[in-house]
Amino acid sequence: MKTTQMLDTYPATINLDRQLLARVIESLVACSQACTACADACLSEEMVADLRKCIRSNLDCADSCAATARILSRHTGYDANITRAHLEACIAACRACGDECEQHAGMHEHCRICAEACRDCETACAELLAAIR
Repeated sequence: MKTTQMLDTYPATINLDRQLLARVIESLVACSQACTACADACLSEEMVADLRKCIRSNLDCADSCAATARILSRHTGYDANITRAHLEACIAACRACGDECEQHAGMHEHCRICAEACRDCETACAELLAAIR
């Protein structure tokens, strides 16, 4: 990904550690992709009705992660309150999706991978949130 390179080209001051910020943005993008792919894989499973909550959690988490990544990629007119709110929401979405996917991980490899991505993202977002407080 080009995240670090793009952050390095930002001409003004960024009030956050750029390496941490880059790592979180990349984790968010990876989680969004994993959740989108997991939802799609769930839709192809034979017992799709049993995965309805998982699919919903996947889609909610994917959207939350994608929005948070976009917000973290913008620094002009930075508002720490908006950043904190999105990180908190993303942490909640990742936790919920990770919990749901873990329930299906023994049966569906895509759910295991997705749960791992959610846990990684939840941790990364919490680390950045702690740095902002």
